[in-house]
Amino acid sequence: MIDQEVAVEAPARHRRRGRTALAVGGATAVLAAAVVAAVGVGGGDEPAVTRTPPATARVERTTLNATETVAGSLGFGDPTTVRAAGQGTITWLPEEGKTIKRGRAVYSVDNDKVPLLYGTLPLYRTLSSGVEGRDVEELEKNLKALGYDGFTVDRTFTSATANAVEEWQDDLGVPVTGRVSPGDVVLARAAIRVADVTSVAGSPASGPVLAYTGTRQQVDVDLDVADADLVRKGVAATVELPSGATVEGKVTSVGKVATTSTGQNPVTTIRVVVQPAKRLSAYDKAPVDVTIVSRTRADVLAVPVNALVALAEGGYAVQAVDGSYLPVETGLFADGQVEVTGVAEGAAVVVPR
Repeated sequence: MIDQEVAVEAPARHRRRGRTALAVGGATAVLAAAVVAAVGVGGGDEPAVTRTPPATARVERTTLNATETVAGSLGFGDPTTVRAAGQGTITWLPEEGKTIKRGRAVYSVDNDKVPLLYGTLPLYRTLSSGVEGRDVEELEKNLKALGYDGFTVDRTFTSATANAVEEWQDDLGVPVTGRVSPGDVVLARAAIRVADVTSVAGSPASGPVLAYTGTRQQVDVDLDVADADLVRKGVAATVELPSGATVEGKVTSVGKVATTSTGQNPVTTIRVVVQPAKRLSAYDKAPVDVTIVSRTRADVLAVPVNALVALAEGGYAVQAVDGSYLPVETGLFADGQVEVTGVAEGAAVVVPR
């Protein structure tokens, strides 16, 4: 039997060119070398040569989203304290977690309901006939929303306003006076959720009674100021719950006040608020992970990151299936892909296995 040595020469297009290419991530940047398999045992069979074809990917048009994942806390936001006016006895309090809407009792004093009205200007004086101001308009808007009429919503408390107030007070079952004084109502921007009850029935109606939050869940993120440029109001976010389930949301607030933690490794942060797209009924409070879309590039050409080839003289290229290298400019890196220019959409490029 005669020994036979078979040498397989790489195609000319695989030989070294003037431009030296080094593969990104340590992968080789040349097409897969030919694999020689000795299959003949006697009988004069010739050795067979099998070539492993390279893996390829198409240059595709897509939208790239760069993301950052940070820790957050699911809840209802910071609570606001309700204080009683200082006269009488607390006779009824709501349960923690209860939602209270406009016109409903927040608590009771001497068996008289103290209802919720919507507004932003605290009731700081007694409103009665002849009084004028924005607080009058706020009261009249609430009366109108509760179904009372016969008056004009403006900034003047008239006798018609007093008549509507008397009708409202009669329906509430409180003393009918035709005027509204501080302590008669609780004002909030919208419906509230009872976060904590700090008083008990039978206590004097003075000092803190309860604390409330808004009714919509939110995620609070204490974001390192070094990452502040990654977020802005309105950007998309994904909230991952302890169960692993996820819900979409968006950033609704980016704080402008930085605070520094105490301890051996102080961190300076700003508060970022993310609003989930839907109510997460399984949780009232929970630690969560928040993935925020920090940058988006729409309608761009992209290739897998490992299709990039680092050039010895600097910059990057991709390798076409014919072995040639096509220089490209890179943009956003995201989702295992990279934005590129300088190559045609739909072109096939080599991706090291």
